[in-house]
Amino acid sequence: MSDKPHQNLAIIGHVDHGKSTLVGRLLFETGSVPEHVIEQHREEAEEKGKGGFEFAYVMDNLAEERERGVTIDIAHQEFDTDEFYFTIVDCPGHRDFVKNMITGASQADNAVLVVAADDGVAPQTREHVFLARTLGIGELIIAVNKMDVVDYSEDKYTDVKEQVNKLLKQVRFNSDDATYVPISAFEGDNIAERSDNTSWYDGDILLEALNNLPAPQPPTDAPLRLPIQDVYTISGIGTVPVGRIETGTLNPGDNVSFQPSDVGGEVKTVEMHHEEVDQAGPGDNVGFNVRGVGKDDIRRGDVCGPADDPPKVAETFKAQVVVMQHPSVITAGYTPVFHAHTAQVACTIESIDQKLDPASGEVAEENPDFIKSGDAAIVTVRPQKPLSIEPSSEIPELGSFAVRDMGQTIAAGKVLEVNER
Repeated sequence: MSDKPHQNLAIIGHVDHGKSTLVGRLLFETGSVPEHVIEQHREEAEEKGKGGFEFAYVMDNLAEERERGVTIDIAHQEFDTDEFYFTIVDCPGHRDFVKNMITGASQADNAVLVVAADDGVAPQTREHVFLARTLGIGELIIAVNKMDVVDYSEDKYTDVKEQVNKLLKQVRFNSDDATYVPISAFEGDNIAERSDNTSWYDGDILLEALNNLPAPQPPTDAPLRLPIQDVYTISGIGTVPVGRIETGTLNPGDNVSFQPSDVGGEVKTVEMHHEEVDQAGPGDNVGFNVRGVGKDDIRRGDVCGPADDPPKVAETFKAQVVVMQHPSVITAGYTPVFHAHTAQVACTIESIDQKLDPASGEVAEENPDFIKSGDAAIVTVRPQKPLSIEPSSEIPELGSFAVRDMGQTIAAGKVLEVNER
């Protein structure tokens, strides 16, 4: 790990606008992927008659479309700039992207939106921008890609910039915080070095824009919230729950409570990377042992918090959801599976309270009969078994969820208020 502050960076945008190529290029330019690996990919791409796809291939080992090839281990999705140490949350598949983006481990701090200069705003561009806003992404860098395809035309760049700006205003993204950079991921223009091809552009190049992102504030002042991923029994120690601290700190001697299992006790030891530590904080993956808590008392999906400020357990909760894809319509009584932090619980949508205008966020209709793909709404949800979840205004890390059914992510949302049981 580096000493620099860490950021999760989402790379979003429409499917053919060059996300993979950009990610490959960023990793290459920051020295995270060695030259020889790119060379291997170049040869492979040329053999397949896809010359020029070498950077995309670096990332596409993530994608199933890849028939075969060199595997690049996951560590290569990390890169350093002068200011930050970044982990790329890049999921080529739209559905995977959404689920990963929502369920915690890859909660992105900021995002790069890739828009192709020759194509402009496309349907997924809209959807990703809307999701980014719903999920609380801070700042957007808009990479206007494929400038080489439009002969580095300033007019084309300005045109795309206006389209995107309009879109940001529609979904109420603070468009003043957006930075636009004309790039060619394929040729390398304006990524690590300023390009002579865009002499008309005098703003930050991409790596400068990344360096200028605000540093995320680690949520140490919030109460401890630690979703449990697994529970192990380790000889000589006993029961060891394992998970990633989302907010707050964990120290030996703390009195903790696990919800919704409703058991607790005193923390005896905290381990990271097989070494005992005196304190662990947000982003740390820990194993810990709690006096008096046995393996059958707690399970994956429980959340550990302070005994005097335990995680909330919802009888019902109100949420704002965005329906991304559903073959028909969603009505009250629908019971899909909600994925929130490490929990997966079937939940019933008890009522659809308001339909929102996705452009403005204003209420478009009270108590609608149904919602469908593309709609945003406020709904009341009743978990079918106990679920620990928090209002996203209080603990955003535990306030967002993905809704899955039929093997796909059909909606995403954030918790507005929790009616505790």
